[in-house]
Amino acid sequence: MYKIKLTLLLLVLGIEIHAQSTAPKYSNEFLAIGIGARALGMSNSCVTTVNDVTSGYWNPAGLTKLEKDFSVGLMHAEYFAGIAKFDYGGFAAQIDSMSSFGVSVIRFGVDDIPNTTQLIDSDGNINYDRISSFSVADYAFLFSYARRSKISGLRYGANVKIIYRGVGDFAQAYGFGIDIGGQYDFKGWNFGLMARDVTTTFNAWSFSLDEKTKEVFEMTNNEIPENSTEITLPKIILGVAKNIKISKKFNVLSEINFDFSTDGQRNTLISSNPISIDPHMGLEVGYDQLIFLRMGVGNIQKSTDIYMNDKVSFQPNFGVGVKFKGVSLDYALSDIGDQSEALYSNIFSLKFDFNKLIHTKEQK
Repeated sequence: MYKIKLTLLLLVLGIEIHAQSTAPKYSNEFLAIGIGARALGMSNSCVTTVNDVTSGYWNPAGLTKLEKDFSVGLMHAEYFAGIAKFDYGGFAAQIDSMSSFGVSVIRFGVDDIPNTTQLIDSDGNINYDRISSFSVADYAFLFSYARRSKISGLRYGANVKIIYRGVGDFAQAYGFGIDIGGQYDFKGWNFGLMARDVTTTFNAWSFSLDEKTKEVFEMTNNEIPENSTEITLPKIILGVAKNIKISKKFNVLSEINFDFSTDGQRNTLISSNPISIDPHMGLEVGYDQLIFLRMGVGNIQKSTDIYMNDKVSFQPNFGVGVKFKGVSLDYALSDIGDQSEALYSNIFSLKFDFNKLIHTKEQK
């Protein structure tokens, strides 16, 4: 059993080491998962129409369309049968009629991982009391600002983000990056652009392994990590959306996004080097701005089955939402991508929109 636990520790550290010695593909990938059950139910197709506190993540330009003075958003999700936990908290507020700001905090982590590097004492005896535990967690802190342009229908914004990634007491990294975004409404159509890591985000890794851990690495033929820098290359997301009013109370919102990654060839629907394009789309049916039904398709990939036949796989997503008097409760059922019942995750998010207390007094 202790060999299995030791292998888990070495695997976690090995992933971080490998990231330093290869191309920067999939760097800071925890920031690509997405936040908010509404967006996840639509397969992350929302950079064009997002207009609430989650805009700080999806497209800061959307912060200018806050319905009230302040907005608070929370989300919790679990992956791989609860082993990995993903949490989000956000706050946004209007500065004036033309501008808004927001703060977002994201954490993706695996907790209580057994550390068995000290399991065997200096006399060669196994001592289970020497087992401790640690966490592997990635954090992102986003500070957003958005403003309406003097051009009718045009909004723009930017994020400054700080990244912290930690592997127990063994390794840690700090990073810094900038995102920019824009939204434009034209003749009933909505267009959006989100440029992530436009300056290229840098993560500076530092490692602090004691002599006993280094000895374990050497005995298991693992490379001892050295301080290094990891970079995240830019990704451009383009989107177009249309909101159709079916009747007095029913409307249908559809949006399609195209993710342009620049970190090399990926297994996407349009795959090339260095740019690959990943399309995804979502649909939202609303009733009286009270109840919402959502669905989406994303993560479209080409693969080969056991009979060497080419096939196309995709990730289906579904969601529902309720909105009443400034409180929104959303739920999404999201698959990892293989359409297997075993890998579905249940995602919940909650949002509160409210005005300043002085407004309430004036209304009374």
